[in-house]
Amino acid sequence: MSLRVLIADDQALIRAGLSALLRAAGLDVAGEAENGVQAVELAAALRPDVIVMDIRMPVLDGLDATERILAAAPGTRILVLTTFDLDEYVYRALAAGAAGFLLKETPPAAIVAAVHAVAAGDVLISPAVTQRLVETYALYHRRATADLAGLTARETEVLRLVAHGLSNAQIAARLVLSESTVKTHVKNLMGKLGLSSRAQAVVAGYESGLVVPGLLDRSD
Repeated sequence: MSLRVLIADDQALIRAGLSALLRAAGLDVAGEAENGVQAVELAAALRPDVIVMDIRMPVLDGLDATERILAAAPGTRILVLTTFDLDEYVYRALAAGAAGFLLKETPPAAIVAAVHAVAAGDVLISPAVTQRLVETYALYHRRATADLAGLTARETEVLRLVAHGLSNAQIAARLVLSESTVKTHVKNLMGKLGLSSRAQAVVAGYESGLVVPGLLDRSD
């Protein structure tokens, strides 16, 4: 069954372009919203698999809309698509539970791929929006490491790899576990930490100090 997508953007031309792009790729565009309030209402009525969300919109911005939508339906996958790459926007979007953050300059094929990726449970940040933005901003919003005290050693290691941006399959390969076991660890650690999305787990890894800014090693 085709993925159902809701588009939220205050510019009619952008909405039309995204709708045409996604439909051409075989996706079902369930609806369009021109402000955050409409996005919240349509999300509740249509229950889309993925919402492509702009940030700066009238009445209610995309970040507040993201928080409201995910509070009501935590399983919704939200891909923020914006012209603004300010570090605070990236951090707030991920902390609110958005599954991804892309710039509107992203090539069309990459946008389609991103919709599929976040629908599959991955966290996606535009290459143009470097990990350093999240790292730097998290330094000023760090929580006590006691937040992780209830995790097992294996859950802590899985969280560290999630914060590095690794997928479940990559984590399974590195830890020599089955992918289903990794999914269970991710589900358990998110429950213990009160997180509603994998993106929030990424932020938690930085905020807690588990991942040290500047010391990421994709090969570890």
